[in-house]
Amino acid sequence: MEYKVIEIDDEDLNEFIRFPYSIYSEDSPWVPPLRKEYRKYITGKTSAVYSVGPSTKLMCYKGDVLTARCIVGVNEELNEAKNYHEAYISEFESFNDKEGAKALFAYAEKWALKHGADTIKGPLALPGGDDNRGFLIDNFTDPTYVMNVYNPPYYNDLIQEAGYEKYFDVYGFMSAMEDVNILRYQRLVPIAMKRYHFTLENLDLNNLDKELEDIKTVIEKALPREWADFIPPGEEEYLSIKNSIAPLCDPDLIYIARDENRNPIGFNITMPDYNQVLKKMKGSMNPISMLKFLYYRKKIDRARLFVLFVTPEFRNKGVTAAMYLRSHTTAMKKGYKSMEGSTIWEYNEAMLRDIHAIGLTPYKTWRIYIKKLA
Repeated sequence: MEYKVIEIDDEDLNEFIRFPYSIYSEDSPWVPPLRKEYRKYITGKTSAVYSVGPSTKLMCYKGDVLTARCIVGVNEELNEAKNYHEAYISEFESFNDKEGAKALFAYAEKWALKHGADTIKGPLALPGGDDNRGFLIDNFTDPTYVMNVYNPPYYNDLIQEAGYEKYFDVYGFMSAMEDVNILRYQRLVPIAMKRYHFTLENLDLNNLDKELEDIKTVIEKALPREWADFIPPGEEEYLSIKNSIAPLCDPDLIYIARDENRNPIGFNITMPDYNQVLKKMKGSMNPISMLKFLYYRKKIDRARLFVLFVTPEFRNKGVTAAMYLRSHTTAMKKGYKSMEGSTIWEYNEAMLRDIHAIGLTPYKTWRIYIKKLA
C-alpha cells in the first residue's frame, strides 16, 4: 500500500498530538505531556519555533492509517551565526515501519532542500526548548525525567535505515541523594566562596524579569563559541523559557552566583521531576486530573539538574561545586531521593568532569543524527 506524507497546519493538530498514545503503553517509561500545553509548545506559544525560521508539521499515512509524524524546520538565527545551511527534525514518532519512516524522512529532506539546507540533524528540541533532544539508545527501563526523552529502541534503526549517521551523543547521569559524598564539598566550598568572593542566591520569582536578564548575561559570557549547535538565546527564546519553566520551577533549587559587586557569574536550574505527576494525569487537564496534580505534586521525590553555566573568569574556582552542593542539600531537606543530571553533550568536557567529580553515575545516552543532503 502506498505511503502519503502531508503537511498540516495548526488548526488540524489533534491527530498529530494524539499519535504517540498509539505507540506507547501506559506502563512504558514514556510520559504523555499535557495535550493543551503541548499544543502551545509546537505552535510557538511556549517555544521559538516560528520566530527563528520556517517549519512545517508532517504526517505519514499508509492508506488511512497514520504511521509516523515529525516537525522539520530551519533555525535561521543559528545558521546565520554559524554560517550553516542546516535544517532540523523534531518531535518524531513512528510505528516500527521502516518504509513509512523513510517516506517521512524523505519528505522532510526535500522540504529542507527547498529551504536552502544542505544538512539535516535530529531529533533536536524545537528552538527555545531544552527537551526532546536525541533518541535514547540505551537503558529503556528506568523512568523518564521531566523534559527528557523516551522512545522505543527501534527509532534508532528507522533513522539509520534512512541514511542518517551519528552526529553527537548526549548523556544523562544519576545518583541517589544519599550516595553522593558531599563531605569534601562541605569543607571546600566555604573556603572557595571566601577566597574568590562570590555568593549564591535563590531565584527571586517576584523579580523574574531581572533574574532572567542576569541569566542571559551569564549565558552570553559562558557559552563557548566553538559549540557547534548553540548560540545565546534570543528574546523570543528567553520568553519561551520563562513561559515553560517558570510555572514548574522550585526557586529553592535554582541558584544565581554573584561576585562581590553582585554581578552574575553563574547559575544552575534544578527542576522537580514533574513527570511523576504527569504520568498520573495521562495528558489531560480536567477537574479529576487537576486533583491528581495537587495530590501527587506533594509526593515528587526526584529532581533533574538540567542547566548549569559559569562565566570563564570564575571557572575552576568552586562555583559549580557550590551550586551543586547547595542544590543537593536543599533537595535532601525537601525530601528528594534521587537526582538526574542531563543532558550533557559529549563535547562538553568541563561539565562531564564536574559531574563525574560530584559523584553522579552515567546511566543514559541519547543520540543526535545527521545526514548530508547536498
